[in-house]
Amino acid sequence: MLNPRTTQIRAGIADSWAVGVGLVPLGLAFGVVLTQGGFDWWWAPIFSTVIYAGSMEFLAIGLIGAVTPLASIAAATLLVNFRHVFYGLSFPLHRIRSRLGRLYGVYALTDESYAIVAPKARDALSGTRILTVQVVCQIVWVASGTVGALIGAVLPAGLAGLEFALTALFAVLAIDAFRANRDVPAPVIALVCGLVALLIAKDQMLVIGLTLFVAVLFARFVYRNATTNA
Repeated sequence: MLNPRTTQIRAGIADSWAVGVGLVPLGLAFGVVLTQGGFDWWWAPIFSTVIYAGSMEFLAIGLIGAVTPLASIAAATLLVNFRHVFYGLSFPLHRIRSRLGRLYGVYALTDESYAIVAPKARDALSGTRILTVQVVCQIVWVASGTVGALIGAVLPAGLAGLEFALTALFAVLAIDAFRANRDVPAPVIALVCGLVALLIAKDQMLVIGLTLFVAVLFARFVYRNATTNA
């Protein structure tokens, strides 16, 4: 007979294995892009442990490589990962009893772990099961990123096309988001904000563009709620 904790660990692994497999090619690509960007391979596990946010890790390669001011990196990180604030509102963190476990649960709250855990019935979730999902996702991400970095370290420097990997990643994410929610104004607003930021300050385009985009989306949300409740 399996004890309850072992059963919950197995359930967490079963919940996360498919998503974990999907993280492998992205992690490999991150590792290759990292080393091709001039970093040593051992930076991959550091990035994936300290930052642990897939899209922001890709973005950080270019920002750090370009010696971007720390304040700009912090602002970009806040804007790119601001959605996690809303994830936290519906993530069943209360099911995790230990204080250390809750701290890790907050730290390891990613798109993937949220997508796995959030739809499940709260009564079916235990703290052990939730933490298992998060640990599995991080282990797969760190391991695949490290392997990718080791591969990238032995490849010839300056491989053509790798610099487009981050752009391609965000393009695919944007297309998937649009397919899931046919919100035409959102990409139009993003395009306009990007063009405005390019005209205002080319060197700070990312931070300004993201700030404008978040501000406009918030104003739109408030307006739509006010109109609906009127």
